[in-house]
Amino acid sequence: MKLKPLADRVIVKQTEADEKTASGIYLPDAAKEKPTKGKVIAVGPGKVDEKGKRMELNVKNGDTVYYGKYSGTEVEVDGVKFVILRESDLLGVLE
Repeated sequence: MKLKPLADRVIVKQTEADEKTASGIYLPDAAKEKPTKGKVIAVGPGKVDEKGKRMELNVKNGDTVYYGKYSGTEVEVDGVKFVILRESDLLGVLE
């Protein structure tokens, strides 16, 4: 991948928004919810604490994570959409 996260940031590939409701009604683009779930593609090296020691992140490549609806920065690389988030913006890891 050409995009590399810095410090305590992670790069997440968003899941696709639901195309239809549970009852089978197809949703137009304007009515689709912004995804809040994705797969971690890359992890930064971690923050440096006051003593100069690097603190590792609690997530790793391949983890499926949840994050806030308006968290992070959306970027597009080679036609693929990603979200760059700080580890503190992550709400949970799906096990």
